[in-house]
Amino acid sequence: MIFIAVDDEPIVLSVLTRVLAEVEPSSDIHSFGSARKALSALEGGLRPDVAFLDIEMFGMNGLELAKHIREVSNKTKIVFVTGYPQYALEAYHLHARGYLLKPVSIKKVRAELEELKSPPLQDYGRIHVQTFGNFEIFADGKPLHFKHSKTKELLAFLIDRRGSAVNTSELCAVLWEQKPDSRSVRSHLRTLIADLNHTLSDAGAEEILIKKRNSFSIDCQQLDCDLYDFLRRETYAVNSYNGEYMSQYSWAEMTLATLEQQE
Repeated sequence: MIFIAVDDEPIVLSVLTRVLAEVEPSSDIHSFGSARKALSALEGGLRPDVAFLDIEMFGMNGLELAKHIREVSNKTKIVFVTGYPQYALEAYHLHARGYLLKPVSIKKVRAELEELKSPPLQDYGRIHVQTFGNFEIFADGKPLHFKHSKTKELLAFLIDRRGSAVNTSELCAVLWEQKPDSRSVRSHLRTLIADLNHTLSDAGAEEILIKKRNSFSIDCQQLDCDLYDFLRRETYAVNSYNGEYMSQYSWAEMTLATLEQQE
């Protein structure tokens, strides 16, 4: 495993490097006293598995460095090291996972590396949506199954719109892009909406769908979603993103391009 440790305080950096070596004796550890030196190494081809970054550094801070790291090495997992938990968690609205509070210790580092292996399912709410990779929706940890595959795509598109209302004409154009709007197409859409209502109701999740006379949207507060968490820069979501977004659906490519720019 390859680690980088970045901190502009030499003593803190030395301690972190030593702790990493004790936790993972066979690891390859690269230590840097500034964000720019670390970035230069990555631009030169270094691809760490995990980057341990101090938040408060002179010049480029750890948050800025994390963004650059994701641009050149999107599989690198980020762990912020900080002595100011309130500042980090409240000001930056980042998830508590992916943080080490100073002073670092073998116990803290070992626990953090274990946590980074996968996001904890128990942290999710009742309804969890996965958009990175293929689209899936889970209720109490179990995937929802729809009668029609297009129903799942309908829900995916509403999730993609992040709470914005979508009218029936736009839904028809997206779901049946090769067919002109017609009574037949609108009849199919009504069938999908009924299927969506039934499936969500059975899962006790009907409140996530907002219906108005000629439009539909998602109540984003009623579910957990990796896309929404990524846009809020929550650490687990940033680490989960691997360059794929709702891979089943061609219309998702526009959002994917936006994610690549934000990374």
